[in-house]
Amino acid sequence: NEAIRQVTEKTADQFQADAKALGCLEPTHEPRATEHIGGMVAMIETLIEKGHAYEAGDEVLFDVGSMPEYGQLSKRKLDEQQAGARVAVEAHKKNPADFVLWKLSDDKEPGWDSPWGRGRPGWHIECSVMSEHHLGKTFDIHGGGLDLIFPHHENEIAQSCCAHGNERMANVWMHNGFLQVEGRKMSKSEGNFVTIHDLLHTDKFGGRRWHGDVLRLAMLMTHYREPIDFSVRRLEEADNILARWKRAVGGHGGLDTSSALDLKLLDDLDVRSTVDEISRLSSTVMGEFIRGSIPDDDQIVAEAREAAERMIGLADLLGFDLRKSGDKLSDTHIEQINRRLAFIAEKNWAEADRIRDELAERGIQLKDGKDPDTGERVTIWEVRR
Repeated sequence: NEAIRQVTEKTADQFQADAKALGCLEPTHEPRATEHIGGMVAMIETLIEKGHAYEAGDEVLFDVGSMPEYGQLSKRKLDEQQAGARVAVEAHKKNPADFVLWKLSDDKEPGWDSPWGRGRPGWHIECSVMSEHHLGKTFDIHGGGLDLIFPHHENEIAQSCCAHGNERMANVWMHNGFLQVEGRKMSKSEGNFVTIHDLLHTDKFGGRRWHGDVLRLAMLMTHYREPIDFSVRRLEEADNILARWKRAVGGHGGLDTSSALDLKLLDDLDVRSTVDEISRLSSTVMGEFIRGSIPDDDQIVAEAREAAERMIGLADLLGFDLRKSGDKLSDTHIEQINRRLAFIAEKNWAEADRIRDELAERGIQLKDGKDPDTGERVTIWEVRR
């Protein structure tokens, strides 16, 4: 047990460091299964007493036939189900789908004392026990990957509802899509297995290390129920989007973003629409900020400020602090850009090109375009390092 604890400590430390780099908030509780063995034993005893579990072949098994509602989450009928990949179909089971609650351990395996002998819990029981301990017998939201719907989540429901006599374990189930790398399912056998730790600290993916904010945005750009595809192109796109957001707010300070609200996030976590809205606002801010830098054009300055406030507020909701960094233009550079816009209006292309080239030599690249709503010419900029 001590040796296993050392292994899990190392894994847990790396996970927590990676989660922090991604900007994830720390959870209120991070329970460990090994700290809830007593609760697991107690729940298994309850299931046996209520006729939902039985001892056989050095194991305690859940009797799926004792629960008429078994299979509702995965929409599987009991007589059509096959045992899960982690459950061996053996003669001592009443039903092939019956799953292990407790199994005996030999001297070389980890184990804890129980009424059925020294052993260890099955794959599912710890989740039922830990969620009850911290969230109650019925709680609001249960998350997880699509691959966990059956058998893991189905078996959690069976354990919890049969032990507590409840109709449901959780009110809402939210399942995220599979992870892909360059369009293919990620797996060690495919040779495309990559972790967040690898992306943060090595150059094995795309020949560079990636910032945690970039990885966060790359994931949030896909709706959680859709397959998430990690690709170099996707990470580069997220990197460029973040850079544009930060450049857009670089000229604004002391903004009031306390009133930010996004109804799209309340619609099944529609994060992609929120990302698109921030990008739309960033284009507005960059165009209006340059045009509005003329001292007597207070209205445009106010509009740019309002757009920047909403933009920063929405980014905050997604876990991105755009105030931390962001390239800023000096007053001199802003004046040059406005002079160039004036030359363009006069069709003095030679002077306009001269200013563009001077700014390029200073690492400021200008891009001309049209406002999608008004058709008016706008110029955006980015700092090249």
